[in-house]
Amino acid sequence: MTTFVLFGSFFLFMALTVPIGIALGIAGLITAIYSPNISITFLSQGLVTSTDNFALMAIPFFILAGEIMGKGGISTRLFDLANVFVGRFTGGFAMAAVITSMFFAAISGSGPATVAAVGGIMIPAMVAEGYDKKFATALIASAGSLGIILPPSIPMVLFGISANESIGDLFFGGILPGILIGLFIMVWAYIHSKKMGYTGTNEQFSWKKLFQAINKSKWSLLVPIIILGGIYGGIFTPTEAAVVAVVYALFVSVFLHKAIKFSDLHAIFRNAALSSVAILIIIGTANAFGTILSMERIPQAFAEAFLSVSQNGIVILMLIILMLLIIGLFIDTSAAVIIFTPILFPVALEIGMNPIHFGIVMIVTLAIGFITPPLGVNLFVGSGISGLSMPVLAKASIPFFFVILAGLIVIAVIPQLTLLFL
Repeated sequence: MTTFVLFGSFFLFMALTVPIGIALGIAGLITAIYSPNISITFLSQGLVTSTDNFALMAIPFFILAGEIMGKGGISTRLFDLANVFVGRFTGGFAMAAVITSMFFAAISGSGPATVAAVGGIMIPAMVAEGYDKKFATALIASAGSLGIILPPSIPMVLFGISANESIGDLFFGGILPGILIGLFIMVWAYIHSKKMGYTGTNEQFSWKKLFQAINKSKWSLLVPIIILGGIYGGIFTPTEAAVVAVVYALFVSVFLHKAIKFSDLHAIFRNAALSSVAILIIIGTANAFGTILSMERIPQAFAEAFLSVSQNGIVILMLIILMLLIIGLFIDTSAAVIIFTPILFPVALEIGMNPIHFGIVMIVTLAIGFITPPLGVNLFVGSGISGLSMPVLAKASIPFFFVILAGLIVIAVIPQLTLLFL
């Protein structure tokens, strides 16, 4: 009955459109009042202690670094570089937009931030080039999902903490899967562009233009190299890498690119703080929610239920993916990682999955939720940029749903894609 009260109240508040962090907290409070085995004091202490974690400090710093680089005008520089490589091909503008999203994803660690930074420039530009607005917006919204697949990914930090796994290993595990998903989206962009007659620039490749574009964007390209190189080389931890990213982003945006003035910093820090607070509230309430789950032995019950269906690892994995796809329809990625990692992680270990491989599969699956209503955060951001309604944009995103799903299946059944760099 306690489980019913916990989940029942949570989904009731979600149906009433209560913010997920608040819904989790109130559901936990109601359950604590109902159950004699759960202390409200214990619950309130958990809200505070769950955020008292050194690794969690990486989240606000990565958010701030992404905010700074987003306002620092790097999207145009990255697009110019990508356009040199693929702009001359059929659908080159669309493919260059995807590559730009991949670059920015490796800076921001956030899906919606990637859509906002890249979409604000690329969607109007693609429409001006003759692309259909629905396709252009759906493309950028889908490519924005790479924000949590490519490192530095905020959900990877949360998974690493929840599962007690190396955040650095998760970052490296996400490199090839992120590139693969990006390539799948580019292939579909090419196919659709071929069908619709979207041509390229027809300009010949020029080494001069390439070097000019690299020189223009070199400071932006160094961000993921510094972060991953520093972690892999043992120079600093992921949390320290986030701080280095902030300092570097400030230096580049203010002094080198000169795209940000000191007067702009107040708004940038405020926006980053608001985003960080929202995530930390979710982390605190989700951890309290997860504590109740553990006390009620719900993870063990889930594991037994999954293993009773089949002993085949592939079947179990597909069931987990299906469950996560459904969860992604309604629950924010950060909250889903914190709540369901303790539930599904033991199942993954039971069927012999590598912990890092499972973490990447979980995050890629939840990333699809960015383009699936009713949550579909990337669709909301894209809708705000393009002015298209959510139903229209959701329909335009259907092909991209299947494209990313196909990439997910490849990643799930070929663990070497995740484990190659480990």
